[in-house]
Amino acid sequence: MDEVTPTPDDYTYWQDYGEDYDNYTFPDGASKVRAKPCTREDIYSFAQTYSPVVYSLVFVLAVVGNVLVLCVIRRYRNSQCGGACAFSLTDTFLLHLAISDLLLAFTLPLFAVQWAHEWVFGVAVCKLSGALFSLNRYSGILFLACISFDRYLAIVHAVSSSWKRNTCHAQIACAVIWVCCLGLSVVDITFKQVVKPNPIDGHSAHMCQMWFTDNSTQWLVGLQLISVVLGFVLPLLIMLYCYIRIFRSLCNATRRQKRKSLRLIISLVSVFVICWAPFNGFQLVDSLEKLDLVTGGCQFGRVVDISRVVTESLGLSHCALNPVLYGFVGVKFRRELVRMCKGLLGQRGLLGGEGWSRRRLRRTTGSFSSAESENTSYSVMV
Repeated sequence: MDEVTPTPDDYTYWQDYGEDYDNYTFPDGASKVRAKPCTREDIYSFAQTYSPVVYSLVFVLAVVGNVLVLCVIRRYRNSQCGGACAFSLTDTFLLHLAISDLLLAFTLPLFAVQWAHEWVFGVAVCKLSGALFSLNRYSGILFLACISFDRYLAIVHAVSSSWKRNTCHAQIACAVIWVCCLGLSVVDITFKQVVKPNPIDGHSAHMCQMWFTDNSTQWLVGLQLISVVLGFVLPLLIMLYCYIRIFRSLCNATRRQKRKSLRLIISLVSVFVICWAPFNGFQLVDSLEKLDLVTGGCQFGRVVDISRVVTESLGLSHCALNPVLYGFVGVKFRRELVRMCKGLLGQRGLLGGEGWSRRRLRRTTGSFSSAESENTSYSVMV
């Protein structure tokens, strides 16, 4: 296994050593300054217990939920037009979102093994899994922003935006997102390495992580700030703007309609913020600490590191929650899911027959999420 071994210059996590300074043995070649290394043994011990369990749970839930989303969308499309028609606008974004979340989930077992034992899959898999992780984390969040913008056009500009909201434009938007996120993932392909830890880290397991030979602090801070901006701030601003405008346009809607739409809007924005705000907040604090704009010693550093481990898993759980937020809260999605389950169990004849239900669904809801029927506040997610 190719690996990278840190040099003495990489020992950057220090604090005042005190009266025992002269008795401390420094690594060969390290500068003898009045400092001692802050050990990270407790951080890795916590991560080894916590991360494998959470990553495995998120993996199972994300795979089950997103596979169901893909199956339901495909089944409804086939039932409405025999599979001959193109995916509708919202279906297109939901399809790409589910694929993105699935690909992200498939990387989690690898990192679960890393935390439980060590990285045993080699450098090539390290680079590929790191690139997939970054690619699908960014793309998933940006697809959420696209769905929000689509809701905004469908509700706030229902008439004037009808020519803009077609499948072709949605496919172009998805392609642009994939290309941009692929460009961001090139950084992982270039700099991900299997690293042998520093002795001061308190463990000897090989880890798949970013490794820079020069200006490592500047690179790490730059990547963390890009992650915060593109992975949280920008999508959040888009979602907030869209949903604030949607809420204002619903003020003239009926009481029941407004109540259902408001509940959905609050849940979408709240879950996104709850999942990703803590991790991005600690990312920002860690960047400020690396730039020496915030100082707090070893204890402060340990709190930040452990908090990043916990909050990252909370953010990753969003890929398992997406099917719930963008599918299972939708009345039409639930109806089709029930039909699919009954079909698999051979119980299609229950509750009035499938043919009658399908005709009634067509009259009342139109297509699963067609652009023609989305000129009101009702959508696939309501």
